Amino acid sequence: MHKEVGIDIKNLSFSYGSHSIFDNVSLKIPDDTLTVIIGRNGSGKSTLLKLIAGIHMPQLGSIEVLGKDLRDLSISERARLVGYLTQTHYPVFPFTVEDVVLTGRASYVLTTPREIDRTEASRAMSRMGIEELRTRPYNELSAGEKQLVMIARALAQNPRVLLMDEPTSHLDLPNQVRLLNTAKDLVASGLTVIIVIHDPNMGFMYGDNFIFVKNGSIMKSVDEKQPYDRKMLTDIFGLEFHIANDGGKRWIMPEM
Repeated sequence: MHKEVGIDIKNLSFSYGSHSIFDNVSLKIPDDTLTVIIGRNGSGKSTLLKLIAGIHMPQLGSIEVLGKDLRDLSISERARLVGYLTQTHYPVFPFTVEDVVLTGRASYVLTTPREIDRTEASRAMSRMGIEELRTRPYNELSAGEKQLVMIARALAQNPRVLLMDEPTSHLDLPNQVRLLNTAKDLVASGLTVIIVIHDPNMGFMYGDNFIFVKNGSIMKSVDEKQPYDRKMLTDIFGLEFHIANDGGKRWIMPEM
């Protein structure tokens, strides 16, 4: 079935000072899909997410999210439209987990959190299976627990688009699976989810749409439903790969 365009990037150019990251890039990301962004460190993956989140604005070109140009939206309007999970988060004060998740409701709260805000925070914590951490100080949690809390914080925003930058990086395998299954559930409920992930096999297992980034260039597989393009993967990672078949599923492995 044809998907509507969720994110429409047109003629995007962006630089950090004199260092060019993207030059005249155009890209369409379908709505209601789990899009996986894959590439080496420093290739521009995280910058692309920050541009879609409106944290950075392009020097040239435009980014529309669900038909709305990010330049035309206030910070609060962007927060209600796009949820963004960073790689790291360092709170200064010993907030409880519930307090941290409640900060995801900031764009809805005028003074103090209302009952609806606490309900949405509770729902987000339940979704990530961290209700028992509610009263724990956030800065005493393990790295994996902190990651789950920050995902709950993003979900508490009730965004239409959820961006996650390497969300599995500090999680053990069961929690990686839980997170990616949650991402699939969110897509099934009507969200557009975009994830930066390092492990191509996990990305291929869960993703619906795939974007490959190399030195600020966007690359697409010839067959988007079967993104196991050995030549392209070798070009991106600088490694030779072997593609294995197992029970109808395909896996890529670096050749020894």
